Amino acid sequence: MITLDQVRSFVAVAEELHFGRAAERLRMTQPPLSRQIQKLEKAVGAQLLERDNRRVALTGAGAAFLDEAYRMLNLVESAGDLARRVDAGAAGVVRLGFTAVSAISILGPLLRRLTVELPDVEVRLSERVTLAQVDGIRHGELDIGLARPPFDTELLSSRVISREPLMAVLPKGHPLADIDRPLTPQDFEGQPVIGYHPQQSRYFHELSVRFLANAHPRIEQRVHQVLTAMLLVSAERGVGFVPVSASSLHVEGVVFRPIEHGGGDTRLDKDPERPVELHAIWARGSVSPVVRRVLDVIVEVSR
Repeated sequence: MITLDQVRSFVAVAEELHFGRAAERLRMTQPPLSRQIQKLEKAVGAQLLERDNRRVALTGAGAAFLDEAYRMLNLVESAGDLARRVDAGAAGVVRLGFTAVSAISILGPLLRRLTVELPDVEVRLSERVTLAQVDGIRHGELDIGLARPPFDTELLSSRVISREPLMAVLPKGHPLADIDRPLTPQDFEGQPVIGYHPQQSRYFHELSVRFLANAHPRIEQRVHQVLTAMLLVSAERGVGFVPVSASSLHVEGVVFRPIEHGGGDTRLDKDPERPVELHAIWARGSVSPVVRRVLDVIVEVSR
């Protein structure tokens, strides 16, 4: 078996072409150096050096082996450097989940910052609704999620990374679109509303229901995604409620109007004027250095 000590000994002799100088360079005596070369030649199965009392020279096999020896030593050095960077969180792979709307406000700035600060970290993206992100973290498919509450706090750690208002989204020309004040729950009395699925889109379902608690709208559809709600509004199938960042999707045929956030039960909101929260979530307990570094960057970007 070839060892790294044997390879390093061979490189020193091949470069010095003198056992005495090579031994001095390696801070050893000549006899153990000669034994290392003999063991290497036996392991390789070929004579690598021609030596007598006057000179040392590379054989053809030795010249070929020298090129490979350089590659071996460079590989070992780069592998060690990679291991140190991974240990420090400066390299590695992070699997990041995100929702479609979360991508609007934070994903772009986050990826740009990671490219600058952690260029050797590979970020593998996975678009999933919150429930699927939680499931992915539970089964080891994701390291970090950008998701909406609520979460299982016994399973997950989380941190709020953004808050924004909830807005009404209306078809162009809708009577409510011309009202020059925040809309109240009573304004939606009897209106057809595009709602959210109570399980798959629990967060936006609860925000909408909470706002409409004192009104009696007609729920026309229940959808899973904010974009789907906006498209149905554009098709004049009803009105809906979306985070303000959804306006960046530039869906044709819709307008956005502020709503009176005090109209619902604000006791549950840490910031009633900006009730829509986005959290970074990850498995509770120890995390790898690279995941910790990426979480730090997420916090910086959210500021």
